[in-house]
Amino acid sequence: MPASPSTARAINDRLALRLLQQEGPLTAGQLKQLTGLSRPTVADLVDRLTAAGLITVVGESGEQRRGPNARLYGIVADQAHLAALDVRTEGVFVLVSDLVGRVLAETSVPIGGDTGTGPAVEQAVAAVERTAKEAGADRLHTVGIGAPGLIDPATGDLRDSGGLPAWHRSLAANLHERLPGARVTVENETNLAALAEQREGAARDRDTFVLLWLGHGVGAAVVLDGTLRRGASGGTGEIGFLPVPGTGSLPSATDCDGGFHSLTGAAAIASLATTCGLPTPARTDGPGAAAVVRRAVETVTRAGADAGRRETAPARTPRHVPGAAARPEGYAESDHGEGSAPAAAIPGDHPAGRFLHALADRIAVGVASVVAVLDPGCVVLGGEAGQAGGAVLAGLVAERLRRMSPLPTEVRASTLGGTAVLRGALLTARDHAQNELFTPPDRT
Repeated sequence: MPASPSTARAINDRLALRLLQQEGPLTAGQLKQLTGLSRPTVADLVDRLTAAGLITVVGESGEQRRGPNARLYGIVADQAHLAALDVRTEGVFVLVSDLVGRVLAETSVPIGGDTGTGPAVEQAVAAVERTAKEAGADRLHTVGIGAPGLIDPATGDLRDSGGLPAWHRSLAANLHERLPGARVTVENETNLAALAEQREGAARDRDTFVLLWLGHGVGAAVVLDGTLRRGASGGTGEIGFLPVPGTGSLPSATDCDGGFHSLTGAAAIASLATTCGLPTPARTDGPGAAAVVRRAVETVTRAGADAGRRETAPARTPRHVPGAAARPEGYAESDHGEGSAPAAAIPGDHPAGRFLHALADRIAVGVASVVAVLDPGCVVLGGEAGQAGGAVLAGLVAERLRRMSPLPTEVRASTLGGTAVLRGALLTARDHAQNELFTPPDRT
């Protein structure tokens, strides 16, 4: 059955607004070309969206022909302001943007582990209010929050999770009270990171993939056929609880110690570095783990480059890795893992190389389990440590995965790393706001 005139107008309006969001300011002629709509239909929708206060003339195209056809139309960006929060165990990161996602102000507030729930919530809410004021926002339309832990699929609230600060659960309710009229949404941090990687990062060309988050803790997000999967209880991707060999114990319903977390969490990465002869990181959180991984990658990259310049030096291939001669120039081939950092080029007899090989062994255990169940075709190593490992660590994990699984799987390094949660929270807030605001009133 054909759409009614009002439905057709709404579809055309949303299409035009999405194009203006994605492409930036456009002329009526460019909208006609991109939408495939007729000139009169485009003229009508431009008048309709302008009257609704959604778009306005922002300049001219610079074409030789002046006049109405040269006018550039853009979204009225200050029609709504958005806030995004990345809530962590040790503090909160806040940014405020306009409707098109342009960041206007941002801040971070450390919150100590001994801070009570009330004072901690007050610090976080005050940071949001202060950042909004700095951005010139009289009110916030939508607030997107990314936090560790499980989200109740029935209520959308953060569930009580062992080991996480109590103030996390109180934050959304307090923001509702202090920001009247604002829509406040909460989402698991790893899920938001996956959305950001899909829209702006390493998975832009993938409808199906898994993001493995390697930060202070360990998590995973699953995107199948373009849709984020949460599971019956909101727990899809709680890979830190995955029972794995090499931990000496089993995780419990309230504690992931003994699970995959014990192999690849930040504290485990720091301990592994010490065991392999590297300096003990000063911090055992996500940034601390990222620092030791980054230094190890830089060290083996320099060692590989030096070996490449010594033409008479034999290639060094670790005993447990079958394969090719050293090829240090391969480090720069790609940011997407396979073929970009040959395992044989990473010296296994150097402390940094020993560390990266051992870390890749650990990561591959969890990745192989996910691949065997989901067959995603692509795994992105995210979080601070995943991004720090880059193509080198992704290549090592991919090499092990090829030996462990018959399912072809590309392993990529995150391009957003620790910023992915904040970006995902902003994208989610922007989507909510635009879905509401990009529905112009029906003008029959």
